[in-house]
This record gives sequence, structure tokens and C-alpha cells, in this order.
Amino acid sequence: MVGHTTMSMRAVVYKGEKDVAVEDVGEPEIEHPNDVVIDITTTCICGSDLHMYEGRTAAEPGIVFGHENMGIVEAVGEAVSSLEVGDRVVAPFNVACGFCENCENGKTGFCTNVNPGFAGGAYGYVAMGPYKGGQAEKLRIPYADFNALKLPEGTEHEDSFALLADIFPTGWHGTELANLEAGDSIAVYGAGPVGLMAAYSAKLKGASDIYIVDRVPSRLELAEEHCDATPINFEEGDPVEQIKDLHGGGVDKGVDAVGYQAVDPDKEADSAYDPARENPAVVINNLIRTVRPTGELGIPGLYVPEDPGAPDDMAAQGRIGIDFGLLFEKGQALGTGQCNVKEYNRELRDMIISGRADPSWVVSHRVNLDEAPEMYEAFDNREEGVTKVLLEP
Repeated sequence: MVGHTTMSMRAVVYKGEKDVAVEDVGEPEIEHPNDVVIDITTTCICGSDLHMYEGRTAAEPGIVFGHENMGIVEAVGEAVSSLEVGDRVVAPFNVACGFCENCENGKTGFCTNVNPGFAGGAYGYVAMGPYKGGQAEKLRIPYADFNALKLPEGTEHEDSFALLADIFPTGWHGTELANLEAGDSIAVYGAGPVGLMAAYSAKLKGASDIYIVDRVPSRLELAEEHCDATPINFEEGDPVEQIKDLHGGGVDKGVDAVGYQAVDPDKEADSAYDPARENPAVVINNLIRTVRPTGELGIPGLYVPEDPGAPDDMAAQGRIGIDFGLLFEKGQALGTGQCNVKEYNRELRDMIISGRADPSWVVSHRVNLDEAPEMYEAFDNREEGVTKVLLEP
């Protein structure tokens, strides 16, 4: 009997703190009748990959990164009914079953079947299940009828469609968590890819005034140009006071698109992103101050239950010093949690097809997979002009 030989492919492999390499790994195969395998055409580097890259999670060396993936179906499990070889698809970063209570209620980011002992699964991410990432030549998509979103044939809108895996829906989700309505004013903290997409979503939804807070001039300029947002540089003064002065008071809604590795402008250090400047509560507390009484906060920015590189013992346990008394006093509501991509990706896809939305302006680089190590370093350093990096095998 001839032994089964696994073919190899190139993939981005985590080696340790601030170290990734493109190496040969085994190709994915159909493991369950509900699977498909896709040839990756575009896969993205995400800001949340940087938490692992920087050694700020429990990620072990050997993980294949990549949870923002699209490509062409090359193999189909025998139970798959809606997809066939040659279909062009994009996969939500969430791996979801489609039939647990949370999935049935549209909360696919919190599926209880795909990652035992935990609510939620994802490709290529620590603690999110056994699903290999797609920063590679191929990817296995489980529960494929449910998880793969079909796209029009060809190569049109490739950059925009790739953003449907995560950042466009996640930015939209931030505004949904804050219950943003047409005519509302909003402040978005963080002008990374998700923050830019939150500001863009606010524009698409008809927000009256949009403020965006960051320290990287090129990112603030993108928000001003494409989202009609007012840029606020937090290195130039208290962002809360800057927004209130311009707006004449607090805004209706706020979005935290930064998360736990937030930089505190009041802290000095050798470099702008030195961990010594971190304060994991600073963005939430600034939002509480920025948003008017009875306003709402959406928090899609990532917070973790344990942080090996935290600035203090409390933060290391996922506990942060939120101004809860002020939140309560102002009667504010907040919504949290990662995005349920399937809740939005179909309508956002159709907005792209119709020309109503084109988020591809956020993409700064499209490079070969082999250039991933250099691009991780540049993205991690928040280099000017590096906003969203797309990789193609």
C-alpha cells in the first residue's frame, strides 16, 4: 500500500516575538464532507495579527497566520451543496457552524461548536481553534456552505472584496455597536484599518460630524479625504478637549478601534509605541468623556483576558481601570465584542458591486507573500503610508 503524501505550500509562520518567516508547510485537505479548499488569491495582514507578532498573546511558534482570506474553490467536500470548483469566495474571519444558538441568532463571532470551551473560532489566531491561517497558498474552509461568501467571477473589486473578510464589516460593526443613526455625530479613536473603516461606515450611514483620533498624519489624512472626517492628533493636545472645542460639546456616539495596546499621550518613553506609554484603559476613558450623556460607545477594538506584556499586574489579567462611575453618571451604554462578519458581509458586498461603497482606498500595499516579514515589520512600526497590506501567493 502506498503511503499518503501531503503536498507542501508556502505560508507565513510565527517564529517568536517580532519574527515571522515564509516556510513550507503541509497543504490543507478536505477533512470533513462540509469543507472546501481554496487557492488563495488575496490574504491580508491585520492589526490584530500584530498582537501575536509582538508576543502580546499566548501564541506559540508554529502558527500559520492569516484570518482575512479570499480565493478560488479548488476542492469541494461531498456534502457541500452551494459551492463548486472555480467559485470565487471570501471567508469571514469567524469560523462558525451555522446551527448553534448563537449562530442562529446571527452571532457567528461567538459560535459554540467550532472551538470547544470557547465561544468563537477564527483562522490562524491564538485560542480561536485548530484552523490554520490563510497567509499561504491554500486554505481549508469548514462548514463551507455557511462560511464562504460567493463573489462575482473574475478579478474585479479584488482589493475591496478582500476587506469583507474582516475590516470593512468590523468597522461597520463598531458603528452598529454604538447604534449610529443618520444625523448622529461620532468620534472614532484609532485610524488604523478598522478605525478608518468605522469612519467610512459612519459616512455611508449619514453621520453628521465624524471625528477621528490618531497620531499618524498619513492615516488622519486618509480619513479626512475619504470619510469627510475631522482629524484629531492626540500628540497635539487632549483629544477630548480638541473634539469638544470643535463640536461645541460631546458627540452622540463613539467607537474604540484601538484596543488594549493603546498609547497614552501623557506618558513619555523612548519611542512613540514603547510599551511604557501604554495604558489599556485610556481610549475607553477618553470615549466616556467624549460622548455626551446617554450616548453610546461601540468597542470592536480587541481586549484580552490575559496579556503577557502588560504594563502592570492588573492589565496582565485583562483588568483595566475604566471610569465606570462617570459612565454610570452619564447614563451611557456600550457594546463590545468581535464582529459577526456574516451579519454584514453580504450587504456590504452588494454595496461594493453597485458602486455605493469602495473601501479599497485603505489598501496601501499589495505585495508577494514572500515579502510578508518585511511588511509585518513596517506595519508594526506604523510607518508613514503603511495602512493596509494585502499579500498574494
